[in-house]
Amino acid sequence: MDLIAKERRALLQRAARAFGLAGVAVTAICVALPGIVDPDVLPSVIIVLAGQAAALVMVGRSGNLGWVILSIVLGCGALALAQLPWGESANVALPISLAPLGAAGLGAVGMVLSERTGRWIVWALGALGSSILVATAGPTRGLISVPAIATLAGWVITLIIGIWVTAGVQRALRRIEQIGRSHQAERQASELEAQRRQGARLLHDTVLATLTLLAHSGVGVSEDALRQQAEEDARLLRQLRLGSTPMPRFSGSYSLEPVGETTLGTTLESVKQRFLRMGLTVRWHGTGHVLLPNDVLDAFLLALAECLENVRRHAGVEEADVTITESADIVRAVVTDAGVGFSPESISSDRLGFRESVVGRLGNVGGSARVFSTPGAGTTVMLEVPRR
Repeated sequence: MDLIAKERRALLQRAARAFGLAGVAVTAICVALPGIVDPDVLPSVIIVLAGQAAALVMVGRSGNLGWVILSIVLGCGALALAQLPWGESANVALPISLAPLGAAGLGAVGMVLSERTGRWIVWALGALGSSILVATAGPTRGLISVPAIATLAGWVITLIIGIWVTAGVQRALRRIEQIGRSHQAERQASELEAQRRQGARLLHDTVLATLTLLAHSGVGVSEDALRQQAEEDARLLRQLRLGSTPMPRFSGSYSLEPVGETTLGTTLESVKQRFLRMGLTVRWHGTGHVLLPNDVLDAFLLALAECLENVRRHAGVEEADVTITESADIVRAVVTDAGVGFSPESISSDRLGFRESVVGRLGNVGGSARVFSTPGAGTTVMLEVPRR
């Protein structure tokens, strides 16, 4: 926000410099015409105008109040010098020639003075002084004249421009803050939803899987394997209660330490050994070593292990085949069993196993999953993830 305010201030300073220099240049050209200003006074007027132009350049660079006041003093000095010698009948064209200096050359600083109300006193003094000096330059020296009104109008217009820009930027800042708060609320909601899904997957892949084994009296699983699995689940729950964040390795086993990038071949062996303890023999085919990014590898192995868990629990067989293939941008795993099969359309929408632990998990890393199964003819699941 400070950067936006700084840019707004710089914009007003540059606008005041450009507008002011244009007014000084027009007045310098006008007073240089023959008969407008006394020839003996003209060099002094040009010098003072040059000094005011230099002060305006500094206003555009720093916006310091000192340069603003110096610009007003020099501008008013030029207006006064141009009327010398005092008391003689003035040229009717003189106030018209000085009006650009009063309205633009001096009035331009109103953009800078509009930034804070405390500076409006300087603005009022400058507007009043320049308007009076322009009014007294005419033959009648009347305070109400077209050049004097034009000078005062220039000061008022630049002040309004400065106030309008400042108010517009403040409105924009409030809008940005509102958008930022809305984005933060949406991000927090998304993070909470992601945590909820992660928690559901975590419970499904660990505690619920172990409880299912216990409900079926651990059929097909040795007592030692069941005890080891329960100990791992208990350890995980204790660490979660202390506020740790789980990092998945494979279904049924979570690590609370970040895992580094590793090859697919070394991690597939750990999945194979785990299911071998559970009574399911997994035969691997195809590629054995593929390097994947850490998050993609985690999602791929978790989804693969969940598919094997489904084979172990539901297929009614003791063997499954996993074929790993790769292309330039995709790693693919095909899990096949010769079990009882099922109808994919019959899966209830409230079942988290395949929808969340496989499809949802792969979708988070840009992957996909497809299942092909017919009752009595086994099941084939194809998993794909990008190599990135």
